[in-house]
Amino acid sequence: MKISYHGHSVVKIETGGKTILIDPFLTGNGLTDLKANEVTADAILLTHAHNDHVGDTVEIAKRTGALVVTNADLATYLSWQGVRTHGMNIGGSYEFDFGKVKMTQAFHGSGYVTDGQQIIYGGMPAGILFSAEGKTIYHAGDTGLFSDMKLIGERHEIDLAFLPIGDNFTMGPEDAAAAAEFLKAKLVVPIHFNTFPPIKQDPTRFIEMLKGNKGQVFEPGESIEI
Repeated sequence: MKISYHGHSVVKIETGGKTILIDPFLTGNGLTDLKANEVTADAILLTHAHNDHVGDTVEIAKRTGALVVTNADLATYLSWQGVRTHGMNIGGSYEFDFGKVKMTQAFHGSGYVTDGQQIIYGGMPAGILFSAEGKTIYHAGDTGLFSDMKLIGERHEIDLAFLPIGDNFTMGPEDAAAAAEFLKAKLVVPIHFNTFPPIKQDPTRFIEMLKGNKGQVFEPGESIEI
């Protein structure tokens, strides 16, 4: 399984001949190395409805035929935009042909802002546990620190965790370091930082807070095989 990071909260997973994108915010993302009109995908997983996470989902899904997996409310809204969707909700899991997806809780907002200055209710925000080839990846989405991360770590052997560190809208580095301890992931990668001025952070400082040399900063486009 090959996992790559592409700026902000964008993660790409390649497994079993399938390509999965998480939160493909590409257009308007000054840190990404991907282009919305070129990227391929068999599935798109969305943590919540904010525009910097839904991003280019509709364009990519229409062009590639990718299945969009997200919470039931956002899935319904996106299906009205002409894409294939599979709705889920927190605590639920489903076995797809590309891997197993389980939605965990996250503490955040989830409204999609339209060009007409309307905010569309986007359902509950979530984190994502993705499992395939005997490996488990945790993408926390946008969230603050919460104690049930201990349960997530106890109930799932996490090989790689993507945690937001930007502060202001999500956990900052200190809380994200505590989350890493709760989750007991083998490797932790910071996300959701430096894209906009309010979330400016030094990711190396976050890595230094982690015990056991288990953190790594990924540059956009950098990948790892697990």
